[in-house]
Amino acid sequence: MPDNSDLQLTLAVIGAGPLGRWLAVQAARCGLRVFLEDVLPSNLHHAREYIRQRMSAPALDDGAGRSVCFVSTIEDAVREADLAIDCVPDELESKLEILWLLDRMAPPQTIFATPTTQLSIADLAACTCRPEKCIAIAAEPAALAELEERSGAPILLKPGPATSAETVALAAGFWRRLGFAAAVAEN
Repeated sequence: MPDNSDLQLTLAVIGAGPLGRWLAVQAARCGLRVFLEDVLPSNLHHAREYIRQRMSAPALDDGAGRSVCFVSTIEDAVREADLAIDCVPDELESKLEILWLLDRMAPPQTIFATPTTQLSIADLAACTCRPEKCIAIAAEPAALAELEERSGAPILLKPGPATSAETVALAAGFWRRLGFAAAVAEN
């Protein structure tokens, strides 16, 4: 698989809870532009403080060109996204709703990645008009955030039957760029 470490990516993180905050920090540290979204102002406030404690002040600004932008709508988060990762509970209704919204608001090139251990990516991708752009991250959201200090830790990606090779390569390259060992499950 190609190494995407030099690829300029814009990441949309949907949900500013513990996993969303952690992902925003990790991606920004690797030079990615990140849009961190949450509909709850208190979650964005906590995320801003969390990130401020872990990153330099210039990385924290809502202005253009900054590495972490805090937004309150999915539309604002995905407007320029190459990759969107949802950080919602691993429940069918939550995942379907987020993927449906992402599908309607994100540009055609945006890839959707969703952490799940319980749900089928084929079933989730079927609610979109682009199942070839959908991939699962085979991990519980809480377990992902615990990987912060484990450089080289494994991340298992699960493509669906319609997932394209380009989607797999970009998702794997993203995790490798963050310092993890991305492996791809057979579909």
